Amino acid sequence: MVAEGMHSLLPEDLAAVPAGVPPALLAGKRVLTAGHESPDADAVGSALGIALALESLGARVETAFADPVPAMYDFMPQVERARTSVSADLEPDLIVVCDGDISRTGAILRDNAELFGRVPIVNIDHHVSNGGARGTSWVDADAAATCEQATLLLPSLGLGFDAAGGDIVQLLTAGLVFDTANFAHSNTTPRTLRVASELVAAGAELPMIARRIYRTKPNAQLQLFGRVLSRLETAAGGRVTWSVVNLADYEAAGATQEQAEGLIDLLAQSATADVAILFKDLGDVTRISIRTRDGGVDATKLAGAFGGGGHARAAGASYEGAFPVARDAVLGMTGRLLDELPAA
Repeated sequence: MVAEGMHSLLPEDLAAVPAGVPPALLAGKRVLTAGHESPDADAVGSALGIALALESLGARVETAFADPVPAMYDFMPQVERARTSVSADLEPDLIVVCDGDISRTGAILRDNAELFGRVPIVNIDHHVSNGGARGTSWVDADAAATCEQATLLLPSLGLGFDAAGGDIVQLLTAGLVFDTANFAHSNTTPRTLRVASELVAAGAELPMIARRIYRTKPNAQLQLFGRVLSRLETAAGGRVTWSVVNLADYEAAGATQEQAEGLIDLLAQSATADVAILFKDLGDVTRISIRTRDGGVDATKLAGAFGGGGHARAAGASYEGAFPVARDAVLGMTGRLLDELPAA
């Protein structure tokens, strides 16, 4: 039976919200919402969506990320209000960390360590690698996106899906579309689709959002993709597909680093590879994006070997070292994990 007042959500969907989360959120009168470094649509959508929800209930709310929100998300409502620092006069009495554990907020945490150590924290996340945090945590690895959790949260806050003039449903749909690759990834569950149905029924512009995230790219980004795909290589007898994007690529293509978004998903389309890896060579640091096939290597094990995390099929890490060293270490670990898999 569909929950009362809902188009698609079931009572058991709404029951996924831990009892302690709504009162913890409602207790905040001056609230900081934050997400992970290099924010993606799920981090932006959940942090801003929850901010607008609490604001509509009378709280003063700011949203901050360590890095600017990428220009590709400029279609998301009120994205311009996202900051890269915390206002000195906010003096929050509650911090809400979305789409990652607290450490992933980067400079927001480092620059406000005393604040994070003193103020109550609510952590809402769907990454299985998140072990929870001080304060109130809702880590739901069954959720396809933190925006899925945020959607389930709205009724428990006493809000309809039309709150904030419909801006909230647009934000949450963007995060859901991004983290499911427009509902094509295996993390898409029946509940995910019910959440999406509820958001669309409330006015979310699904076709526009999907087009802006996945089918709208500037020429510089396409040129960047071409450079990186032209040096695609394989390892482990073709079971691994990998490539690297470096600073010279951005300069030659006239692209920004944020425009490397989506490259890893192209590598993962290899017909033969069980694991796809994109190395982002930043000089003394190498960032690693990982995608794996269902039933194969657990991406969190590979990323976790280098201090990273994420999901079983999509994860990432940073390696403190030059690209050749990072490449050899990551490919070596990938080969060992492949060897540990049961024979087909």
